[in-house]
Amino acid sequence: MGIGERSALVVGAGIGGLAAAVALRRIGWSVSVLERAPIIAEVGAGLTLWPNAVRALEALDLDVTDRTVKTVSRGNILTPKGRWVRRNHPEDVGVLAIHRAELHDVLREHLPDSVLHTDAEVTAVSSDGTVTCSGEELTADLVVAADGVNSITRRTLWSGDAVFQRRAVWRGVTPPESVWPVQESLTLGRGVQVGVLPLPRERVYWFVTVNADQPNQLYADDRREVLNRVGDWHDPIPALVAATPPDQVLHNDIIDIDPLPTYVKDRVVLLGDAAHAMPPDLGQGACLAIEDAVVLAAALADDDLPRYDRERRARVQPMAAEARDSVKRNSNTTAVAHFGLTLAARFIPPKAWRKATAKWADWTPPKLPT
Repeated sequence: MGIGERSALVVGAGIGGLAAAVALRRIGWSVSVLERAPIIAEVGAGLTLWPNAVRALEALDLDVTDRTVKTVSRGNILTPKGRWVRRNHPEDVGVLAIHRAELHDVLREHLPDSVLHTDAEVTAVSSDGTVTCSGEELTADLVVAADGVNSITRRTLWSGDAVFQRRAVWRGVTPPESVWPVQESLTLGRGVQVGVLPLPRERVYWFVTVNADQPNQLYADDRREVLNRVGDWHDPIPALVAATPPDQVLHNDIIDIDPLPTYVKDRVVLLGDAAHAMPPDLGQGACLAIEDAVVLAAALADDDLPRYDRERRARVQPMAAEARDSVKRNSNTTAVAHFGLTLAARFIPPKAWRKATAKWADWTPPKLPT
């Protein structure tokens, strides 16, 4: 790409897009972020930052610890009636729980306003680095497509349509102090899972995943629909759902994409969900997008863009396959399958449990130039 100041257009201002902008500016690139929405913001939900993501953020000189709660993801497991299947163990992999909007704010704080462009809808992308945005043609040395699972960039230059996994999820965050204290937990029902995660300021993130026969199902009252399904489950699940304002209960289909043969086409790269959207079962979606940003910057700093493609596909695609396998297990509604899930969780030794989760968390980012 030559010597001198290089330019990048980042399509999408989600966590992956902003992380990419921070990383590219870190290595001296000029960056413009194009966001089609009128404001740059994130949805009201929580997420877990696994150690791999924390290291990636540290590589970008970003510290989020004061906005997080230290916890263990999927360490405490129960049945819908509240019977313990497994309690977290000192050997479990620790994670940081954070509200998506607050992680988004941390990234945005490290970008000048002049970099961020709202109401900027990208309608076409060419492999030569040309972007059609709100009727205007823009060019750059590199286009970073961070525009999500339904990426127009991927659908234009690749052939990766989203795949409905016959699952849906409701998510919500309780108002501060409304239901507190709580501890992290995952409750396993037959084809239904409920996750609970404490957040800073005495808030709680919860999610409910269920089987879905068809995509895009709409409900008149999402909160009522959730309570119809898990309102008789153990405490504090019903209270968490009831405490969440109805207009803040989110409902989404679980969709992903089939593995792609490459994440790079000439001057265009895919990043985050645009490249490797996967079911949320591993809790690594946002983590991987941050990883992508660091690896991309390191590869570009060494003038070796193909390295980004090689390293990211080798890491991410096995994880996506495991996430799909997890969907198959968790969506099975038979009594035998449910018994098998709870039995495995109950009797797997702590060291084996750690090994199964740490294989994805034990990742070290490349060093960026200082």
